Amino acid sequence: MASGFWDDAERARSVMKRLAARQRTIETWRGLETRLTEAVELLELADDEELADDLASEAAAMEEEIERRSFELAFSGPYDDRSAVIAIYAGAGGIDSQDWTEMLLRMYQRWAERAGFGVDLVDLVEGEEAGLKSATLEVKGEADGGGAYGWLRSEHGVHRLVRISPFDQNHARHTSFARVEIMPETEGAAEVEIDEEEIKIDVYRASGNGGQNVQKNSTAVRITHLPTGFVVSCQNERSLRRNRESAMRVLEARLLMLEEQKREEERLAIRGEHIEAGWGNQIRSYVLQPYRMVKDLRTQHETSDAESVLDGELDEFLRASLKHQIGQDGARAEAVA
Repeated sequence: MASGFWDDAERARSVMKRLAARQRTIETWRGLETRLTEAVELLELADDEELADDLASEAAAMEEEIERRSFELAFSGPYDDRSAVIAIYAGAGGIDSQDWTEMLLRMYQRWAERAGFGVDLVDLVEGEEAGLKSATLEVKGEADGGGAYGWLRSEHGVHRLVRISPFDQNHARHTSFARVEIMPETEGAAEVEIDEEEIKIDVYRASGNGGQNVQKNSTAVRITHLPTGFVVSCQNERSLRRNRESAMRVLEARLLMLEEQKREEERLAIRGEHIEAGWGNQIRSYVLQPYRMVKDLRTQHETSDAESVLDGELDEFLRASLKHQIGQDGARAEAVA
């Protein structure tokens, strides 16, 4: 290990955990390689029907295992084994968009809980009449081969809702938008350096459902990163210290994502590929009237069971996005070759 590696205990633990996961992956593929070699050797010696049947069963089992393990290759990004920060912001659509923001928050909370991830609500900004102007939550842990960020990163973008507005007395159909940001959590303070002189910290009384203690005392924290203008806040915890720690984690995640975005733009520019401006691309439509359908505009995956999707049944969409990404990476590799 490099000198000073253990100085940041949190980062060191994360790196060692990731290293152990990589070693398990290597051992799994080597085990499959051994099974395949042994099966080929037996096939060359096979001279009876019973052995041939056994080899056929083994081949089917290996094919299933290889397909499952190949899907895990989708989690090969530098941050795919990490926890995630989800930030949701109401867009165009007035009260309906704020209601839509609250619906999306519930959708991601339900999905994360069902998948076995830990979920911590960091901050809520309520709308004037209904719904939420914004919400931030942390999704922690790993499941089925990937971390929360690896599973959720494809959710980054604009989500559109079409429905009969419950806030319109004329029962007109409205279109609402909300922006979802997915960011990886950092591994220790060394990964993203934040100069204390470049941040402004405001303390105020929380206004959410945190209990009387939260409402009576100034425990909520708002941090402004002056060089970028990023503003993050946390009021969900009862102590000022814990709210500050949560807000700093979100700020670090934003800065890490910003750096990664800059690196990706540089890589695309070098390869001569088109660079999309900003994060505002619509990725999915949720239609509740005049018909019911949820459709991902990148993968073309769709379902008519909109209620289940909004209740957190996102796995099929997430898997379709990951497989789509595998296909894109393979196409790029062939083009380079």
